[in-house]
Amino acid sequence: MLKGTYRCGDHESCNEGQAEMRAVSYAQFGGPEVLRVTDLPVPQPGPGQVRVRVTASALHPVDVMIRAGRFPAPLPTGLPYVPGWDVVGTVDAVGPSVADLAVNDEVIGFSPWLSTTVGAHAEFVVLDAGWLTAAPVGVPAVEAATLPTNGLAAAQALDLLALPAGSSVLVTGAAGQVGGFTLALARVAGLRATGVAAAGDREFVESQGATFMPRSEDLLAAAPGHFDAVVDLAVIGPSVMELVRDGGGYVAASPPLRPEPVRGIRTVALSVLPDGGRLGDLVKLVEGGDIPLRVAGVYSFADAVAAHQRRAESGVRGGIVIVP
Repeated sequence: MLKGTYRCGDHESCNEGQAEMRAVSYAQFGGPEVLRVTDLPVPQPGPGQVRVRVTASALHPVDVMIRAGRFPAPLPTGLPYVPGWDVVGTVDAVGPSVADLAVNDEVIGFSPWLSTTVGAHAEFVVLDAGWLTAAPVGVPAVEAATLPTNGLAAAQALDLLALPAGSSVLVTGAAGQVGGFTLALARVAGLRATGVAAAGDREFVESQGATFMPRSEDLLAAAPGHFDAVVDLAVIGPSVMELVRDGGGYVAASPPLRPEPVRGIRTVALSVLPDGGRLGDLVKLVEGGDIPLRVAGVYSFADAVAAHQRRAESGVRGGIVIVP
């Protein structure tokens, strides 16, 4: 253990005799059965970093895709991997040059897993201080854990469009986690949102102040050129731009899915970036009741296989959350 380089909380992980933590990990790609609860070294924070004792972390479809070996892009490190992008927990140790966070602070944050492979499905995780912010007051950790990745994705999608109040935006995949946050943030921003979803999700879409549009084969004939922009979370693809006016905007769910511009429509791609300040804005909206937090299930490390199986099911509404 490094000495004299960080400030540490008063628990066993700070003592000389304790250097391991439990984590969910996998050493080969495959089905959920490759997951193991393993003992790993407790990470130490470097300059500008903090160590968080994890209370809860969400499990996303991309975690399942990566574990199955289906992710299409190369990763920065090799196996084994600990999954998990979101963290809610307590600051446990603070590295040098960290001024805004202290041991025992309750925090929430986002790990840009694709660029670091630093996973939060562990008892401890070390992240840059700028990727964290104060956790929402009065909100259970298992609910708060559904916010960072999905909330930042929704916020950054709308930020990319930079639509003025009163503009119309179509959101495909509106009943999913990112879709629900996008509808809520559009409402807060004074946008006129329309959500595309299955018939059974109509009540939720309308509860976010959006107009419901049923998901159907004749969707593209419903309102050609009607919208100022579309956030295409359901990956309908370039054809959905038929619903966007000339000179409007289109957000693709990821960079490889970004289509070529047509009719002056500006096309951009979503790539979620860590931003503690923006996450702090979302936390305030959660505390004010402006953003819904939905949880579909909570699973312990020991039940990680079941969590991954549930996450892989279609039609799951709400976050799947992992707790130590």
